[in-house]
Amino acid sequence: MTPPLPRNRNYRVLWSGMFLSELAGEVAYIAFPLLVLAHGGSAAAVAGVAAVLAGARTLVSLPAGALADRADRKRVMAATQGVRTVAMLSVAVSVLLGDCPLWQILLVAVVEGAAAGVFVPAENAALPQVVPEDVLPRALARNAARPFAALLIGPALAGFTFGLHEVLPFALNTSVLAVSFVALAALHLPHRAAGPPAGSPVGGGAVTAAAPRPGGFGPLLRMRTVRATMAWIVGVNLAFHTLVVLVLVVSGEEDVAPGQMGLMMTCFGAGGLVGALIADRLHAAALSPGALVIGSTWVFAAVAVAMAYAPRGVPLGILLGVAATAMPVANTTVLTCQLAAVPDGLRGRLSGLVALGSELAATAGPVTAGVLSACTGDGSVRMLGAAGLLAVVAVGSTLSPALRRLALPRPSGAPQPARS
Repeated sequence: MTPPLPRNRNYRVLWSGMFLSELAGEVAYIAFPLLVLAHGGSAAAVAGVAAVLAGARTLVSLPAGALADRADRKRVMAATQGVRTVAMLSVAVSVLLGDCPLWQILLVAVVEGAAAGVFVPAENAALPQVVPEDVLPRALARNAARPFAALLIGPALAGFTFGLHEVLPFALNTSVLAVSFVALAALHLPHRAAGPPAGSPVGGGAVTAAAPRPGGFGPLLRMRTVRATMAWIVGVNLAFHTLVVLVLVVSGEEDVAPGQMGLMMTCFGAGGLVGALIADRLHAAALSPGALVIGSTWVFAAVAVAMAYAPRGVPLGILLGVAATAMPVANTTVLTCQLAAVPDGLRGRLSGLVALGSELAATAGPVTAGVLSACTGDGSVRMLGAAGLLAVVAVGSTLSPALRRLALPRPSGAPQPARS
């Protein structure tokens, strides 16, 4: 029998390993540009490092998902953390010796981005192996707090330690990843469940096999639940990233103090943490999953409209925090429904597909913000454009039968719905 989450050792190890991975990623995202600039690097070099980090993650998303379904997930996670540890150690040693050339930074950025991209699908697909389905919503709600906590801690740690000595953020990253590697080496993953018999319907009409062909994403894309939720993920991420970039651009143009801009992003992280805390309570209240997802999307759109007319600075940050509060509620609901609809043999591919959609949307968001900025110099009009994108997603979600009928796993012993 699987123990409750607080006493579930394997879940705690998995949660800690992923948190340390995300924390290391946030530190690296800030430390690499700081290192480049400190040694006379250009803005183009800084942009190149950031692009390499993001691009490597995006390129490995689908292959990493297939790998998570074909290989031992524990070994994949431990191996990637080991590779990242060695890569970061090489930077720390080079900085300590006084010579870390740009080519080495770019090479390590490729390794860091790709290894982190391989780690995520394996971790996500392993979660249902250590917690029962009826506990998945609670586990995912706790997981949703990780990236926001890493966002609050990581950049501050990177800036503070770099100010003390250039080598410290990379030494910190090496230590964090090494601890994650050791923890994951002690993880015990139960045997993976076989998928449903070939030809059986899964997730709203999809036909899957117990052993899907290597690299195949066709069975996933034939599931109505997966198609609908993937469209929602891409649409919301595109619009939300557009909005966040516009908030920063407009704030800079209107001379908002850097301290206030930092506080705005702190509000964003704090809102996400609050949302992760209440997500489990909303799931426990037996609210309709479709209502949670669709309602959250309308909240995003309404808050975006309010942001267009809000005073710049802290009030804008508070509204951004309100939107961030709704994000974990919707995300955990969507991810739980996806995992419940997909057999174990396809969960790695599912995570890779979600990662790819999220990364592409995150890349397209700043581009969309740039297009809106080129069309008008009025900051309020630009943010209304982002609100319009969110409204389109909200309308589409409301009209989608698959999203309206989303279902969470039922607790053990719960009565099954009557079949007509």
